[in-house]
Amino acid sequence: MRIPPVLLDKAGTFTRIGLRRQLQSFQESTKDCRATQRRVLRELLSLNSDSRFSQRNGITNLADPIDFRRRIPVTTYDFFGNDIDCLKRGDCQALLGTNNRLLMFALSSGTTSDSKFIPVTQKFLDDYRRGWQIWAIQVHGEFPVLARQRIVQLSSDHERYRTDGGIPCGNISGLAASVQRKAIRVLYTLPPIIAKIDDPEAKYYTALRLAVADPEVGMLMTANPSTILHQAKLADSEKETLIRDIRDGTLSNKYNVAADIRQALRRRYSRRDPRRATTLEQAANQRGRLLPDDYWPNLNVVAVWKSGSCSAYLEALRDYFPSVHFRDHGLSASEGRMTIPLNGEQPGGILDIDTHYFEFVPEDQYGSDNPDVLEAHELVPGECYYILLTTSSGLYRYDICDVVQCDGFFNTTPILNFLHKGAHISNITGEKLSESQVVDAVKDCLELLNLRLDQFTVMPSWGEPPQYQLMIENSDLPSQQVGQRLAENVDNRLQELNSEYREKRNSGRLAQLQEIPLPSGTWTQFARDRQSSLGGSIEQYKHPCLIPDLESSEQFVNRYANRPLEEEQ
Repeated sequence: MRIPPVLLDKAGTFTRIGLRRQLQSFQESTKDCRATQRRVLRELLSLNSDSRFSQRNGITNLADPIDFRRRIPVTTYDFFGNDIDCLKRGDCQALLGTNNRLLMFALSSGTTSDSKFIPVTQKFLDDYRRGWQIWAIQVHGEFPVLARQRIVQLSSDHERYRTDGGIPCGNISGLAASVQRKAIRVLYTLPPIIAKIDDPEAKYYTALRLAVADPEVGMLMTANPSTILHQAKLADSEKETLIRDIRDGTLSNKYNVAADIRQALRRRYSRRDPRRATTLEQAANQRGRLLPDDYWPNLNVVAVWKSGSCSAYLEALRDYFPSVHFRDHGLSASEGRMTIPLNGEQPGGILDIDTHYFEFVPEDQYGSDNPDVLEAHELVPGECYYILLTTSSGLYRYDICDVVQCDGFFNTTPILNFLHKGAHISNITGEKLSESQVVDAVKDCLELLNLRLDQFTVMPSWGEPPQYQLMIENSDLPSQQVGQRLAENVDNRLQELNSEYREKRNSGRLAQLQEIPLPSGTWTQFARDRQSSLGGSIEQYKHPCLIPDLESSEQFVNRYANRPLEEEQ
């Protein structure tokens, strides 16, 4: 269904007026970070004050953060396990206040194989949407033409199943999409029902089928850049099927889309469009490939995570989107939104101090018996910290295991740049190798050798001595010799970035990093396996650039790397 650009502009006019007020209000709150955060803490404690958790822990009427810290230790998911089990059965007052309605559980795969059930309340959803809206109005101000264009957003189902108490479980992005007003929904190319397609490849293709047919797309957005990279590759490999579907007004039967979803989408895809199909076919024949600028010639913005391990994909993405602006939409997780980037190309964002209460532990004190705990206004530029969250969904002083760096301040509020998950540190001989160091080393060496690499993973391997292995699909490099040269360069760069790694290499406690070729299609299968596990989703999936523990590394090798290369398809 095509909407004339003038109607798209009109649909968003009144919305943009309200969003500008929200942006101004947020910027005003950053002028006194300390006061804003103290107010937010009081409001959050009051919101759930009549819950059994609050009554039991004596946090119903606390005066200041010092009292709060005395009552509640730094927590992890297990600290709330019994209370969340009550919520899953429908006993919401175990953790939430009477007026704090539970909407769903966001499933977070976290750093382990077991899903975490993160409560999502109405207040949490409202805050989540407001953060997105503040980000969006800033981007629209930077690119006014977006007002006359459409958005392709990839999200996941918020109701994959229900708990015994009838509470939906899934992804919060799907819930946000499902409750959009009609005036907003018209700005999006993809309907929310696509999120309910179970098979990942079928979901990818169906999204492409509708999106490639829409020449008015101006912004493409999802969480992880690897998703967009996969979409671009799939559009090219399936170009003949896509073009035929667009010409005939069909949705290919080669993909497993349930009959009821096909029927719900029929109005979206059933219009024949031979002119559009001919345009795409000519573009594909001319270049031998179908690329994003063939089907979205006016695309302006790709909105994805740009920091941490996600930065490893940006160069490969630029090959597919050479003239498009990349914008980071902020550090967020199932547990909450942490930053809102308002500064163009930079991935760092302003701490979202109007939503959650934040505390920070200096990275070098993390895990100690009595670490310093800082409020947001106390951070020091250039220093790195672990984040603790207190949210409207009943999580208090929650250690999300995210490591961030303070890059300065906006007014009195810190600007934070995500580095890596704290759990993504490998330490087999005391080297404390972080995922961000691995990403930086590989990126630097790819640039030095003038190579492009879509995906890779580094993992430890036990031996005498142990070593790290750089896993790369065999087809991604021109020869095995090039792979070996890349591994040598990465090993040298890691020694420059990590003095402990250098010391362990020089002392012989670590052997040189080795490149391990994988059969083509390994990463696709690896992603599919992860997405099919409990808590996995098309949006949440993050390709790990470092798998830190030996057990997981051995499982990976046994499952994927030991397939003979001649099995490649």
